[in-house]
Amino acid sequence: MRITIVGAGFSGSALARELVGQAGPGVELCLVGIGESYGRGVAYGEARPEHLLNVRASELGATPDHPGGFADWLNLTDRARSSYLPRLLYGEYLHAQLQAALAGSAAAFNQIRQEAVAVERAASGLRIHLADGSDFLSDKVVLAVGALPPQPLAGVGPRLAIHSSYLGWPWQDGAIDAIDPDARLLIVGTGLTMADVVVTLHRRGHRGPIVALSRHGLLPRAHGEYPPPPIALPPTVLQALQTHAPRALSRALRSLMPVVDDWRSLVDALRPHLQAFWRGMPLAQRGSFLRHLRSYWEAARHRIAPQLAEELLRLREHGRLRIRAGRLVRARRGADSVDVLIRERGDDALLQERYDVLIRATGLDTDIERTTHPLIAHLRESGLVAADPLGLGLRASDRFEVLDAQGGAVRGLYAIGPLLRAQRWEITAVPELRQAARELAGELLATASIARAGAKPLAVAG
Repeated sequence: MRITIVGAGFSGSALARELVGQAGPGVELCLVGIGESYGRGVAYGEARPEHLLNVRASELGATPDHPGGFADWLNLTDRARSSYLPRLLYGEYLHAQLQAALAGSAAAFNQIRQEAVAVERAASGLRIHLADGSDFLSDKVVLAVGALPPQPLAGVGPRLAIHSSYLGWPWQDGAIDAIDPDARLLIVGTGLTMADVVVTLHRRGHRGPIVALSRHGLLPRAHGEYPPPPIALPPTVLQALQTHAPRALSRALRSLMPVVDDWRSLVDALRPHLQAFWRGMPLAQRGSFLRHLRSYWEAARHRIAPQLAEELLRLREHGRLRIRAGRLVRARRGADSVDVLIRERGDDALLQERYDVLIRATGLDTDIERTTHPLIAHLRESGLVAADPLGLGLRASDRFEVLDAQGGAVRGLYAIGPLLRAQRWEITAVPELRQAARELAGELLATASIARAGAKPLAVAG
């Protein structure tokens, strides 16, 4: 049985570690990935030194049964285990864990540092095509590509879209380093990506005014100095979760908030229940949640390190950073500026403003209907994958099987990571991803045919 994982970020690497730990000599594994992010992931392998993890070191172990593995790898003291360390360091940990797992594996393992651009049905299994023109066959393929490339902002004119004063992805080719320190900046997005952009600009000595704009104008909330005490959810909340009733859940949580010592405890207590809760919600209720509550939930759920929150607060207090609630209606390249129209939240009037640079920082993208990602676009156009109607990735079964355009399971094709938000919602952070990797590894190996132990070694055809 030959299993190929496409994507060598956190999800792909976590799945590879689980498979090499469980697979016997009759299984051949292949991990396909590119660049400096191989075995690390873009969020960790291509981060900057000033970018911190959003979770304490003590909770970031690579496997479900050893959550303290990262802190142990660093031999941290008790105090340091509660700190928020650089993401680059975590990327090195993930890479080291992968290599250590491969060294002790009984299964054959191939590392291919190439981009996969197409996956097609073949007479026996699936054929993977690589960017260099080569291809090979695999019995099973897992899509672990992570989040999709960011799409252009709505309202950005064609001249601006190709001009250096528009940064569609702030980390591409050192574009952020070319910004004049006195430039007037408009950042669209006020979440985690915006926080990273602002801290990088601050480290570079940026002096110009920065405006961050989003629909609700919400900043990510901060972690507390110490981990919040765990709490047990009361029967009213559990009943609402079990009956998949969003309004009842909202009412129960509002009544509970005044008696909870730390609201973070309540958010953390909900997480183990959210995948099942989401799966039971009708499509209309999911859409309502995305329109009205998503921004509030994600601000509380995806929190930032306390020191980063303090830095953003100081910048706001000194007038260097302004957070606004509203929508970018239009942006075009003027004679010597970026000319924009903004509608502030609750206001019908359009405000004309000028900036020197417009930066897109809207974060996670999972809309496969409009993506330019070569592999996912090819799969969509061939009908092997179907888009979630709410833009939350692709359609899949509860067993990680990808569903095609007709709704049938594609034999041998699976997915893991953010592209499964339509099925699981909470599938973007380390605890949920490492548990999903373990579940999927069991699913893949349960159907592995030991009779194929004598299959020929992997050959990549040019």
